[in-house]
Amino acid sequence: MFAHALTDDAELRPLSPWHADDFLANLDRCREHISPWVGASFVATDAESARKVLQAYADRWARDDGGLWGIWQRGTLVGGVLFVSLSTARGVCEAGCWLEPGAEGQGLVTRAARVIIDWAVRERGIHRVEWITKAGNDRSIAVAKRLGMSRDGVLRGAAATPEGRADMEVWSVLAPEWTA
Repeated sequence: MFAHALTDDAELRPLSPWHADDFLANLDRCREHISPWVGASFVATDAESARKVLQAYADRWARDDGGLWGIWQRGTLVGGVLFVSLSTARGVCEAGCWLEPGAEGQGLVTRAARVIIDWAVRERGIHRVEWITKAGNDRSIAVAKRLGMSRDGVLRGAAATPEGRADMEVWSVLAPEWTA
């Protein structure tokens, strides 16, 4: 099985539909923390919806247009990284993440995102990796900065939220910058 060590007690592994119970437990621990930042289609509320989210990403992986990996710390799923989209034809992908509060501040997301971005650039020929987050998501923006991304701009009012429209910040890194 594929596993990539991130720290002495954390690793990055594929997150598959059969991990639905672990995924749901992780979301239950961080639901309030991540709900302002992630789309409703990602946040499962029961075992069946958790399985559906994971199956959707497994299907995207099979179609070569996305993927999902879990960050496991001491055997517990604490968050993950993903390709929201991946197009080798266009040479563009969008990376993202989520993490429960108890696992923050250890560099796990940054390390995990480096692994998948490096794979996308070096193995899949991706030229542009995007990181799109709601304006005000300071932790996500800090990850983009640590990954060496540049702020491309703000998409004003681009996301519908229960509170109204939200601005989205677009960050990116290009393959020549990544490999330099």
